[in-house]
Amino acid sequence: MAVEIVTFGCRLNIAESETLRRHAEAAGDDIVIVNTCAVTAEATRHARQSIRRLKRERPDARIVVTGCAAQIEPERFAAMPEVARVVGNADKMRPETWMTPAPARVAVSDVMAVRETAPQMADAFEDRTRAFVQVQNGCDHRCTFCVIPFGRGPSRSVPMGAVVEGLKRLTGNGYREAVVTGVDITSYGADLPGRPTLGLLVKNILRHVPDLARLRLSSIDSVEADEHLLEAVATDRRLMPHLHLSLQSGDDLILKRMKRRHSHADALAFVEEVRRLRPDMVFGADIIAGFPTETEEMFARTCEAVVAYGLTHLHVFPFSPRPGTPAARMPQVAREAVKERAARLRAIGARLLERHLAGEIGQRRTVLTERGGIGRTEAFTAVQLPGSPAAGQFLPVTIAAHDGRQLLAA
Repeated sequence: MAVEIVTFGCRLNIAESETLRRHAEAAGDDIVIVNTCAVTAEATRHARQSIRRLKRERPDARIVVTGCAAQIEPERFAAMPEVARVVGNADKMRPETWMTPAPARVAVSDVMAVRETAPQMADAFEDRTRAFVQVQNGCDHRCTFCVIPFGRGPSRSVPMGAVVEGLKRLTGNGYREAVVTGVDITSYGADLPGRPTLGLLVKNILRHVPDLARLRLSSIDSVEADEHLLEAVATDRRLMPHLHLSLQSGDDLILKRMKRRHSHADALAFVEEVRRLRPDMVFGADIIAGFPTETEEMFARTCEAVVAYGLTHLHVFPFSPRPGTPAARMPQVAREAVKERAARLRAIGARLLERHLAGEIGQRRTVLTERGGIGRTEAFTAVQLPGSPAAGQFLPVTIAAHDGRQLLAA
């Protein structure tokens, strides 16, 4: 019996895929699980393409589709002849869902009714050198462009003790670096007794898991960052100097129409404060190009903001109208203009990355090695390594050059 997992989207999906693998293997199943993403229409399209390709390559495979796209559009996937079963986001984490024979071809319950996140933590991650630790799921905010709350349900947190115990197991299994992940991790703890914050969770992890050499955070909402998180950034070198921010735009009117809770000035102040506390901090960010009603002047302000923030790792999303969201009903920017603005933003991102890479030449860095002769610096910058070092080890290197996309070690 074999279980193959194909994962799309966020780090949370990566973490959950290992739990799905464990459940399916325990059930003795022989299947291909496609764990989908719904953040853009393109992500859903890629999942459907992958399902068709998988069936052509493995005509006898039983394909089960799960994840956010399956939760939001179960009928669409159930109608595909290649798909044997569709499983929703809440149902996929239950071991009984994977027991054979399957109780139903479509198992998609109301994710909005879910009120708890069980500490579903994998003890190992196949083909990965760093661990992903789910601390939170769901989102209570309603950004006008985003469909993910309808795929993930309300915000709910894993108790701190369960997170710490899960990380102790992972370090005991040899993982030296971990990524804290979730849908909206800066909302962590609001539903728990005592209302602990993400910053308090980070401090507890660093205090009680001494064998963890490196801790990283997935995407954060800077407006929710608390004083404990800033203190950890400033005082503990095991918290890596790389933060990925959910910014989306640099224009205040577009931010308001997105129903974001920060302004350009808020984001700039956060970046400047973090750099004051940790001068080696490197920032990435998500930016949407061509949001409805965005004029050329508004887009120009976003381009100026990206430079002002000094971003290094830029994730650019051409706006994608998602059915059922308020933004889908707003006046749309022409598709060609959306694509052209996304291309311009990516070009700016490439220049900012090249500037960062050039500044790394001659520096000594410690990289965590991955498969394929690649490593990651403390700031999560990719480094091409000489030879073929084994994956999963810390390796001190001198940065000799770069190729515009990654660093090259001597």
